[in-house]
Amino acid sequence: MQNYQPSSMSGYFKIRIDTIFPGVEVPFDIHLKVGEQVITYLKIGQHLTKEKKQLLESRDSGSHFYLKDEDRWAYRNFMKHLIQGDQTSIKEKSHLLRESALTFIEEMFEQPDVHKALDDSKPLIQEFISLMESAPDSMADLISLSSHDFYTYNHSLDVAIYSLGLAKALGFKGPALEELGQGALFHDIGKRLISIEILCKTSALTEEEWMQMQMHPQFGLDILISKPNISPAIIASCYEHHESWSGMGYPQKLKGEEIHPYGRLIAITDTFDAMTTQRSYNVPLTPIDAVTMMRDKLKGRYDPEMIKAMSEVLFQLKSLP
Repeated sequence: MQNYQPSSMSGYFKIRIDTIFPGVEVPFDIHLKVGEQVITYLKIGQHLTKEKKQLLESRDSGSHFYLKDEDRWAYRNFMKHLIQGDQTSIKEKSHLLRESALTFIEEMFEQPDVHKALDDSKPLIQEFISLMESAPDSMADLISLSSHDFYTYNHSLDVAIYSLGLAKALGFKGPALEELGQGALFHDIGKRLISIEILCKTSALTEEEWMQMQMHPQFGLDILISKPNISPAIIASCYEHHESWSGMGYPQKLKGEEIHPYGRLIAITDTFDAMTTQRSYNVPLTPIDAVTMMRDKLKGRYDPEMIKAMSEVLFQLKSLP
């Protein structure tokens, strides 16, 4: 897992290029960073052409544009209009929501005020719930759009998406579903305090490094309990997602229903994302193969009713990658 390396510029915020569809007029100026300079690439009312987008992506990673801070709400409203619009397909809506979410997640995780980060995450979680409820097939699209790269924000977003899908299948509704989504999004917040060298290491961890990595639930607990009025369920999502139904997990070796339901659920989606993600030292499994292994070969590690529901959800989806 790799931490985001901030490249923020005073007065600007990043957006991902893939959230700007070719041919769609933009209600704000869009900027590019060229060396140490910021240039205006598109002006209000202009649109991105397919050729220009392809050229940008061929020259560099094609990941980001920049907007001025005063255009933040205009961008959010622009995204909301596209995601909720009748002219946008379910696959396009899923793509837009995921890409725009990654930008906001980067900001949320860099936000030192945990309360503000949690508050900022609520509209994001609500957007995903709304899309899943209005278009049940969007879950398959969201899975198929997973980057399959194990970076901090990609992983946290994917775990949140999978957790919402599984929670809905288990009957979670309303505030409980939103809270679960927030807990899943912030389940790895303790990795803020893990050495970047360990997080970025591409080879196997040493015993000492692994012991340090295993401290991230405790670090997450330390971060969250130092703030007043944070939900105990969100804290449990962070502190208990590496516990095991069999009692062989960490850090407390809780067993069965001693583990908070959110911790039990996120333990499944966290492992699922790790198994289906490309990293330097593993070959990713398909979603079906991953959940089959968790259900059969790793039997006993997970809440049996939850892993059964996860299996049923995936086998019912029609558009798996």
